[in-house]
Amino acid sequence: MAIHHRGSRTRRLATITALLTAAAFALTACASGSGGSGAVTENGVTTLTLWTHNGGNDDELAVNQRVVDDFNAGQAGYRVEIQSFPQDAYNDSVTGAATARKLPCILDMDAPNVPNWAWAGYIAPLELPEQLFANQLPSTLGVVDGELYAFGHYDVALNVVTRRSVLEKYGIRVPTLTEPWTKDEFDAALAAIKAGGEYEHPLDLGTSGTGEWAPYAYSPILQSFGGDLIDRNTYTGAQGVLNGPAAIAWAEWMHGLVENGYIARQSGEDSTLDFINGKSAIMWSGSWAADQVTERYGDDVLFLPPVDFGHGPKIGGGSWQWGMSADCSAKDGARAFLEFSAQTKYHVLYATELGLIPATEEAAAQVENFAPDGKYRIFYDLADQFAVQRPVTPAYPFISSVFQKASADIVDGGDPKAILDKAVADIDNNVKQNGNYEF
Repeated sequence: MAIHHRGSRTRRLATITALLTAAAFALTACASGSGGSGAVTENGVTTLTLWTHNGGNDDELAVNQRVVDDFNAGQAGYRVEIQSFPQDAYNDSVTGAATARKLPCILDMDAPNVPNWAWAGYIAPLELPEQLFANQLPSTLGVVDGELYAFGHYDVALNVVTRRSVLEKYGIRVPTLTEPWTKDEFDAALAAIKAGGEYEHPLDLGTSGTGEWAPYAYSPILQSFGGDLIDRNTYTGAQGVLNGPAAIAWAEWMHGLVENGYIARQSGEDSTLDFINGKSAIMWSGSWAADQVTERYGDDVLFLPPVDFGHGPKIGGGSWQWGMSADCSAKDGARAFLEFSAQTKYHVLYATELGLIPATEEAAAQVENFAPDGKYRIFYDLADQFAVQRPVTPAYPFISSVFQKASADIVDGGDPKAILDKAVADIDNNVKQNGNYEF
């Protein structure tokens, strides 16, 4: 499950019937015609199918369509046609189509899934000129085993959201990119706000969030403590990094937030709405919330860097990216479209129309909010300086599910060491069972 931008993380786009209908339709459409997987050639024109998760997200789907329309109008040899899915149905549809060898030629994918889909043989290296992506934010590139499998036009950025008036009231320093809060400062700030009695829970960490929210939001804090989800030197296990002293310290800190009343064991369903309604003083959220909180609080709102818990500030990195299926029968056409879509003007288009962080500095300079003096420039800087990609391993979907349960159990009051030891055992066993996920 992806991290959804612009506040749509918890939305549900369709009923089960609609999801199954969409998947069945796509598989049928992909299997029709002639010419191989994902492409049909008739009268000298090769039509390539493109899949996207944006069914129900009209704004982003419209941007996708504009890029496709421009490509189709600019040359005569290929035509790209979009099929969109509700996001909740998307990964299952891809998996089903891959099993049937009926994937489209072009598809988007959530960044943390790229290694697994590459290992499983769903997608192929792009083999496009390296210079085309030389200036992109690293978090927007799907590089696996030294090969580029996917790229994105944008990212989003976690940040600490609060109000200047709140910090001034409690005598709390405003942190900067070069001098973020330390753990001690942050703990003291939470204690001071809690003691003031104005907020039942001064901090909102989105503890009601489900799915990919937990590893996206909480593993950067774990990494700032010095732990991680897996040993990134070998990618063969999590022993010592997910249950070592640093990870235990992280877990105890998370547990302590609940015990001290700094966070709710289960937050409200919409953290942004709760923040703008004055239920929390500080929110750990993403750039997707910026417009809502700015509209409510104006110049009083502060978007701040993450806390440095001892090993530098960290945020999660990686959003939706584009790639090419391994079975595509018209790879030259797929590459032509992907190279066309990588133009700076389309990075600008996604950022301008959707409020997303442009994937390049060149594009950011052309978007008012993300230019060096723009009101949302901090989000680009956060993605550039502090983003950590989720582990680049085919094991990641399993790691994610294990960490989701572990973090929930920790917040619920379970024993940190026992929980993390169990998580490590599960991850190490999965990696071993899959031959270390070697390519």
